[in-house]
Amino acid sequence: MADVAIIIMAGLETEADHARLYNGLDAAVSLSESVTDNVRLVFDGAGVRWIPQLEDPDHEFHSLYREVADIAACEDCARNLGVADEVGEAEGVRILRTRDDYTSVISLVRDDYEVITY
Repeated sequence: MADVAIIIMAGLETEADHARLYNGLDAAVSLSESVTDNVRLVFDGAGVRWIPQLEDPDHEFHSLYREVADIAACEDCARNLGVADEVGEAEGVRILRTRDDYTSVISLVRDDYEVITY
């Protein structure tokens, strides 16, 4: 199977957002365990606000989040949403700093990733 990129764009506001986060994390872990070794989890847009919460060991999804090997986050989104410091300090989270570094949907498709958004 092709490589998979899961993009978390869900915010924090609703139960549906909470469910989308869980489903995205679960898909990342499940796919990496059974389908492909190359699963990239990208927090983008409002989704970057989840990272400070997921870094908390007491968060209900912390252990699931820690099972994902390749995690990245949009620096501009984190800065604009007021969580740049927390995202920058998050363990194992690669910061996507420039347009060239940013894994947009177009670049992921060009690199033959299957893209799933939550």
